Amino acid sequence: MAVDARSGAGGGSGAGTGAGRGSLRGLVRACHPEPTVAVTVLVTALAAASGRGVGGCALVVAAVLSGQASVGWCNDVVDVARDRAAGRTDKPLVAGAPRPRDAAVAARVALAVCVAASLACGPAAGAAHLAGVAAAWAYNLGVKRTAWSWLPYAVGFGLLPAFVTLGLPGHPGPPGWAVAAAALLGVGAHVTNVLPDIDADLAAGVRGLPQRLGCRRSRLLAPVPLLAAAVALVLGPPGPVGRTGWAALAVTGMLALATVRSAGGDARSRLPFLTTLAMAATSVALLLLNGGALA
Repeated sequence: MAVDARSGAGGGSGAGTGAGRGSLRGLVRACHPEPTVAVTVLVTALAAASGRGVGGCALVVAAVLSGQASVGWCNDVVDVARDRAAGRTDKPLVAGAPRPRDAAVAARVALAVCVAASLACGPAAGAAHLAGVAAAWAYNLGVKRTAWSWLPYAVGFGLLPAFVTLGLPGHPGPPGWAVAAAALLGVGAHVTNVLPDIDADLAAGVRGLPQRLGCRRSRLLAPVPLLAAAVALVLGPPGPVGRTGWAALAVTGMLALATVRSAGGDARSRLPFLTTLAMAATSVALLLLNGGALA
C-alpha cells in the first residue's frame, strides 16, 4: 500500500509537471510567436542600421518583444469565446492550456514591461512606441470589427520609424517617406493577413474593412498599399535611385500584377496571399536597406 501511495503521488507530480509545461508551451503559442518575433527582429535591425548601439538595441528588443507579446495574448483572450464557438481547438486558450485568466495576467505583465522598456529609450521614443501598442490593443478590443480596422495597423507600423529615430542622440524626427512607407506596409499587412480567413471571419461576425469588401475586392486592394510603400521607399530617400531600388520596384510591380490577375480566380487559391506576402517582404528589405537614411 505504501508503494502504491508513493507511486500515485509520483504520478500526480509528473502529471502536474507535464500540465505546467503544456501550459507554458500554450502561453508561448498564444502570444502569436511568429509575428511577435518577426516585428521584433525588423525593428531591432532597423535600429541597428540607423546607428543604435548594443544597449539601445537591447532596449528595443525588450520594448518591442514585450509589446507584441502583450498584443498577442490580449487578442486570444478577447477572442476566446468566439474561438470556442467556432471549434478552434488549435487555439491554446480553447484547448485549455493556458487558462484565459493566466493569459490575461501575462498580457498585463508584458504591457508593464513594454511601458518601462519603451520609456527607457527616451520619453519621445517611448511615447511613439506606446501609442503604436495602444493602437494594436484598440484593434483587438473592437476596432477590428469596424470599417476602420486598417487604421491601427497604419498607426502602429507608421510610428515604428519614429520609435527608432527619436531614441537616437539628438532625438531626430523620422523622415516623411519612412513614416508613409511603414504605414502603407501596415495597411498592406492587415489586408494580406486576413485574406485566407475572410469567409471564416464573416461567419464569426468579424466585419473589418477587408471582410466588408469581400474576398475578391480585398485581393485587388492588398497590393495597392504595398506597391505604394515600395515606391515611397525607392523614391523617398535622398540621393539617386540605384539598381537595387529599381529592381525591387520592378519585382514589386510584377507581384502586384500577378495578385490582380489572380483576383478573379479560385477563391480558395493562396496565390494572392503568397504574392502580397512577397511584396511585403520586398518592402521590409527596402526599409532595412534605407535604415541609415532615417536619422
